[in-house]
Amino acid sequence: MAVKIRLARGGAKKKPFYQVVVADERCPRDGRFVENLGQYDPKQNPPMVKLDEEKTLAWLKQGAQPTETVRQLLRGQGIWAKFKAPAGA
Repeated sequence: MAVKIRLARGGAKKKPFYQVVVADERCPRDGRFVENLGQYDPKQNPPMVKLDEEKTLAWLKQGAQPTETVRQLLRGQGIWAKFKAPAGA
C-alpha cells in the first residue's frame, strides 16, 4: 500500500479549509484516510498551519510520501529539515 501525506479539503464554497492527512494514494482526495496529522487554513492572514510534529516525523520515517504542497508546509514548520537531518546531528 503506497501511503501519501496530503490535503483533504473541507469548508464551504470559496472558504477552503484543509486537513493534513495520511491516506492510501488510491483513495479519493476527501475520502477515507489513515490518520489526521493537522490543519491548514489558507484564508487566515498569515495562513494557519497546525501539525503534530511527532506523528508527521513517524510517518515520514515509515516511508509516507508528502505531496508538493504538504512538503512546502513541512518546510515552513521546520519539520522537513528535521526529517532530512543526519541521524547523528
